[in-house]
Formats: sequence, C-alpha cells, structure tokens
Amino acid sequence: MSPRSADWRTPTAVLVAASIILSLSMGIRHGFGLFLQPVSSELGWGRETFALALAVQNLTWGATQPFTGMIADRFGSARVLVAGAVLYVIGLTTMSVSTSPWLFILTAGVLIGAGQSGVTYSVVSGVLGRKYPPEKHSMVLGISAAAGSFGQFAMLPLTQWLLSHVGWHATLYALAAVALAVVPLAAVLVERRGAVSHALQQSAGQAIREAFGHRPYVLLTVGYFVCGFQVVFVGVHLPAYLADHGFAPHVAVTALALVGLFNIVGTYTAGWLGSRFAKPYLLSGIYFGRTLVFALFFFLPLSPLTVYLFAITLGLLWLSTVPLTNSLVGQIFGVRYMAMLTGFTFFSHQVGSFLGAWLGGKLYDSTGSYDVVWYLAMALGIVAGLLNLPIDDRAIKRPALAA
Repeated sequence: MSPRSADWRTPTAVLVAASIILSLSMGIRHGFGLFLQPVSSELGWGRETFALALAVQNLTWGATQPFTGMIADRFGSARVLVAGAVLYVIGLTTMSVSTSPWLFILTAGVLIGAGQSGVTYSVVSGVLGRKYPPEKHSMVLGISAAAGSFGQFAMLPLTQWLLSHVGWHATLYALAAVALAVVPLAAVLVERRGAVSHALQQSAGQAIREAFGHRPYVLLTVGYFVCGFQVVFVGVHLPAYLADHGFAPHVAVTALALVGLFNIVGTYTAGWLGSRFAKPYLLSGIYFGRTLVFALFFFLPLSPLTVYLFAITLGLLWLSTVPLTNSLVGQIFGVRYMAMLTGFTFFSHQVGSFLGAWLGGKLYDSTGSYDVVWYLAMALGIVAGLLNLPIDDRAIKRPALAA
C-alpha cells in the first residue's frame, strides 16, 4: 500500500471509526441485564444460571484480552476487530437458540466474551495510542470511551422496545445485525506496516515481565478489579433489584440509559482532566466517589427520584476509569505494547466482573437479597481508592533507551 493511498486514514477518521465501533459493541453489551428476567422465566432457571453465563462472558473477555491485544500490537487492530465482530455475531445468534444452561453459558458466555475482547477498549486504545501523540492520549481515549457510553444510552431503549414487542429471541438477531456493522468500520483502523517505528527493541515477553515487576502497574491492575466488580454487578442486577422493590421495567431502563448518558460527560471529563492532573489521584477520587454513591442509594428510601439521581451520579463515575487507566499504561510504558498491557489490566477488571455478575445471582438465590453484594461493592471501592493513591505515574526508565 502506497503512503498516498493511506492518507485518508487520518487521526480524526480513525478516532471517529473507533468511537462508532465502541458505541455499537458496548451498546449491545450493556443491554444484557434486560434479558435476565425474560430468559430465566421462559426457560425456568433461577437467576444464578443467567448470571453465571454473563460472569463467564466477562471472564472470557478478560482472559482473551491480553492475547487479542498482543495480536493487535503485532499485526494491527483491524484484523482483530473483524474476527471479534464475527465471534460477537455468532455468539448472539446462537444464544437465541440455547435452551440448556451449559449451551447458554457457551454461547452467551464464551463466544460473546471472546468476541468482545476483539471489538472493545484495549484493541481500540492501542491503535489510537499509535495514531496520536502522548500528550493527547488521555483526551482521545476519553472521547472514545464517551462514545461507548453513548452506545449504552442509545441502545438500551431500543433493546427494551424490541424485548417488549418481538421477544428476546428476535431481539438477539437484531443485535447481531448491529454487531456486524463493525466489520466495514474496521477498514478505517488498518495500520500500514512499518508506519510506526519504535525506539525500544523489546519482545512481548520482556514487556510483560517489565510491567509485572513494576509496582505501580500491579497496583493499577489490582484496583481495576474493583471497577469490574462494581459496574457489572449494577449493570446485570439493577433491573432485577428494582423489580424486586416493585418498580416498573421502564424505571430500570431509564436508570441504565441515564448511566450511559451521563457517562458520556464523565468519561470525556476524565480524559480532559487526565491531561492536566495526576491520573492516580483522579482514579482514587472516582473509586471513593462510587462508594459514597452506593451507600446513599442503598441506605436512602427508594423512589423513582432516588433511582434516577443514583443513575446520574454513578454515570459520571461509571467508565471514567477507562481512559485514565489505559492512558496511564501508555504513559508509563509507551505505546509499543499498549494493547497487550492494557489487556492484562483489563483481565483483572473482568475477574472482578465475573464475581460481580455471578455473586449477585448466587447470593440472591441463597439469601433472597442483594444486600451482601452492595456492602461488598462499597468496601471494595474504599480499597481501590487507597490502592491508586501511591501510584507513581512517571515513565519507566530504561537504560537501553538512554544508551
């Protein structure tokens, strides 16, 4: 490919395409909680079965993310995006015909989780990190993460409308068609071989050993576990939690849509602030803030007003950790293996997501209440806030580079 033929893939074009991809992929993902009650009711399952499938989805997503990131760093993000979109589509369509728990876990859990690892933040952040200069990373990643939040805001009402009018089987087919749109958009993210030069000659294995031997990276990775636990517990179980308290389905849909809407503001603002202030302190503030929001929501009397206020304030803090965490990785280690290293931090996030989804269903079925999980989410928020405070965000010093 000649340089002239690739000129149209400008940084702005790449950012727009990446943002649309995240909007579609995350918009579909955030609607899965709406399927919990209709699927469990029709198939005669308890909430634990559906919750386990989504827990496996999150764990598979996280476990495959370092490898999809490694492939994207080596061969370019576009191929990974296409493969991820295809797996996403297959998972959604086969999920609609899965009538046994294990088949449902394979389709909704393993296939969709593997597909998500190819079409979400780590893969996209890698190509954006290579396309933009370091001083713009936090802002650019904030914009792309905000687009993912817009997908949540836009897709949730559509998903609920489809569930109400055509049922959950046909809704999954419609969402599969939406996921297929990622394939043509991936063409914009094709990277010319040799277009990006790296001063550091370092293997992937050396990069992994360097990262896990660096205390700030370990603290960042452990803290990200909490983010996954909190957001997936709320995303999967909030509709059922509100239904248990007598609220109509539209209250939960509105609440989750408000989370997505205000997360647009939150993620963009986090990216903007991250280019001006210390990212570890911002991350600590987000985790402490979530703990306060959870406590107020849990202990105050429930009403539509308190539900919507909870959604708005949580939305401002929802995925605002994403641009800060990913840009911190690039800031400390550079962009050569950014997709892979953010993939490992994201694996920690998804281990937390697995527990947030599964424990919510498990403890509800055994105790008849979500109370224990709410308390756990609050306690973990305090731990994550404390872990991020001492992180040193300075770029790592490598003697080889100095030489």
